[in-house]
Amino acid sequence: MKQKGSHLSTSTPVPPIDGQLSPRYAGFTTFARLPRIDDVAEHDLAVVGVPFDSGVTFRPGARFGPGGIREASRLLRPYNPALEVAPFEAVQVVDAGDIDCNPFDITTALGEIEAGISALAKGGKPVMVLGGDHTIALASLRALHREHGPLALVHFDAHLDTWGPYFDTPVTHGTPFRVAIEEGLLLKEHSAHVGIRGSLYSADDLSDDEELGFTIVHAREFHTTPFTEIIERISARIGDAPLYISIDIDVLDPAHAPGTGTPEAGGLTSRELLELLRGLRGKNLVGADVVEVAPAYDHASITSVAASHCAYDLVSIMGARVASRSGR
Repeated sequence: MKQKGSHLSTSTPVPPIDGQLSPRYAGFTTFARLPRIDDVAEHDLAVVGVPFDSGVTFRPGARFGPGGIREASRLLRPYNPALEVAPFEAVQVVDAGDIDCNPFDITTALGEIEAGISALAKGGKPVMVLGGDHTIALASLRALHREHGPLALVHFDAHLDTWGPYFDTPVTHGTPFRVAIEEGLLLKEHSAHVGIRGSLYSADDLSDDEELGFTIVHAREFHTTPFTEIIERISARIGDAPLYISIDIDVLDPAHAPGTGTPEAGGLTSRELLELLRGLRGKNLVGADVVEVAPAYDHASITSVAASHCAYDLVSIMGARVASRSGR
């Protein structure tokens, strides 16, 4: 039975297509071969693509990220042994397709993306967003702020993304979290960047970021700090606040994610990133994104595979929390 105040669907969830009955390379290319949103009466958690990359400042191509991630996700199976959950059994997870957004005007596109995510998140339903460039995180945060109020943020990235305007353009993929702080979307002392590395415009970039209320776990710290200590540090920073996780795939070293627009040497491994995400299980994760996957620069789908596994773990964490809160 559906409990009062729960958004858990009342019917038995429609599972993904069974890879033992239908070859994984056949059929519709939805995320993890999930049902499309129009195939079910209601859903508990949606995966949605945002094919937008008009905010990039170097190599374009992330508009094809949602398609690349979905294609790579065909290999995913219904049981997640690392998290010991079957994320599609207790809750109805769907692929909501892509949000149509203006490719020529950033402001218009952000409004369209926000409206699309808001519709999926209505009633507090978690949303997994497949980008697209990092500009879209601002629209996602605006939509989820409407449901949950100010959010904690864990931002996995090589770059701070708290810079000021580029070429008199206030919102690009390098500015979303500065704007989010200025709009009151984030809890200043409950937000962190993880994996930051590479050159900066000046030392002021770091001090400005600190003034905005962020803490940083630099990529170089992974060489000297125990992994469990890093997870504990991030977890303590979040507390019990509603959490949004944003993953720029360039947090990974180019050896693990060559298919991205602004690669930086010295990054995390895909194994490290996945373990960090799994270390945040149990947190109040209300939404997430994986962005900046640009398949045109990818070799053998390395980047898309990494991104699909990150999204799968995030869906697993969100789905388990929804099920637990609803008594399933």
